[in-house]
Amino acid sequence: MSHPRRFGFGILVALAVLAADQASKYWVLHVIRLPEVRQIVLLPVLNLTMVWNTGITFGLFNGFGEWGHVVLALVALAVVVALGLWLRRAESALTAAAIGAIAGGAVGNVIDRLRFGAVVDFIHAHAGGWNWYVFNLADAAIVCGVGALLLDSQLRQRPNRSEDHLAGT
Repeated sequence: MSHPRRFGFGILVALAVLAADQASKYWVLHVIRLPEVRQIVLLPVLNLTMVWNTGITFGLFNGFGEWGHVVLALVALAVVVALGLWLRRAESALTAAAIGAIAGGAVGNVIDRLRFGAVVDFIHAHAGGWNWYVFNLADAAIVCGVGALLLDSQLRQRPNRSEDHLAGT
């Protein structure tokens, strides 16, 4: 896949993540009205739980004050610009997809910050006494994108065994 095709593929992934994220948040807010209901049990290990996250990932940095959501939105947009520059040089389809997932998720959360002053989080996984932070599809896409970048970097570092064999090692 050529660089322009990888760039387009990454943009397509970003748009798909953004659309899915915003559609899920619309559904949570306006169809099932989770802010009013507060919580819906889906499975013994999975709930829909309404949380307005004014911080960043996992609720970190909640105390930025009245302009905190704008500051965090600007930082996230700067990251998206950097990701766009990286996407232009993506060396594989996996890298392009991962960057696209991260960028699409970041933009989805920026839209929330600018619209609501907080991010709409609603997916709540738990088991026994263990509870994971409440998150959304954008957060999941960001985490999966980072995981894919880590995997891709490890796959690139592996020496080609056939080359090692030919070199006599």
